Amino acid sequence: MQKFLTDSIFEKAEEAALYIRSQIQEKASLGIVLGSGLGSFVDYLENPIKIPYASIPHFPLSTVEGHSGELIFGKLNGTAIWAMSGRFHYYEGYGLHETVFPLRVMKILEVEQLVISNAAGGLNPEFIPGDLMLIEDFIDLFPDNPLRGANISEFGPRFPDMSEPLDHGLIQKAKASAKHLAIPIKTGVYVGIQGPKLETKAEIRYCQVLGGDAIGMSTVPEIIVANQMGIKVLAISVITNQCVPSISSQFSHDAVVSVAERAGEKLAKIIENVFS
Repeated sequence: MQKFLTDSIFEKAEEAALYIRSQIQEKASLGIVLGSGLGSFVDYLENPIKIPYASIPHFPLSTVEGHSGELIFGKLNGTAIWAMSGRFHYYEGYGLHETVFPLRVMKILEVEQLVISNAAGGLNPEFIPGDLMLIEDFIDLFPDNPLRGANISEFGPRFPDMSEPLDHGLIQKAKASAKHLAIPIKTGVYVGIQGPKLETKAEIRYCQVLGGDAIGMSTVPEIIVANQMGIKVLAISVITNQCVPSISSQFSHDAVVSVAERAGEKLAKIIENVFS
């Protein structure tokens, strides 16, 4: 990790982008990060072209079940998209600079809008597995920050504003799209934690007191970095289990992936409607 931090991240991102452009010359201004179990979204893309992460210079490798580990170029109802099928997590042992590295590359590839999806546990007692939640704000409980260290001025300011980290216009479009498609959708606050253990009941109560509606182990570092780079962000959680202490039961990552897979079609329809 230290080598990654001391080398030039901007130069690494340029090298990765140069390789991607050598494989795919067409451009896309929209990027999508697919969370656990949401790789089936790729099935809705027209003529997808896949680049394994392993072949892209300096890209980390995903080690989590439900993350295929491919950068995919395709079109959704005619809209060109870069899709990350698989993301990187702090709990895998990567530093936060590494987990957000693909977004740095997307910026160089001229991505202007980003959809971030994830599988999350429900903290709000009104949420049930399979619900979609538009993230309106977040609470950062990670032990590190992806902007820590020397600032990379090519990517943005030292102290980016986070008063409105999710794009209000995109949120309103997503709400309207869900209503048009008759897909129920919630809104709420996402709590980002380091993982990989699942939460104790006391921790769940703690996050509820803080104001959280859903909890997960990703997304927050990505929102922070996208904001720094001036990329507009729409973030959507698939609620995969109920975390409310009085009614929760034991659950597994396999169950999380299964619920997320079933929600993939609803997510694809909303995204298609928002950006087409």
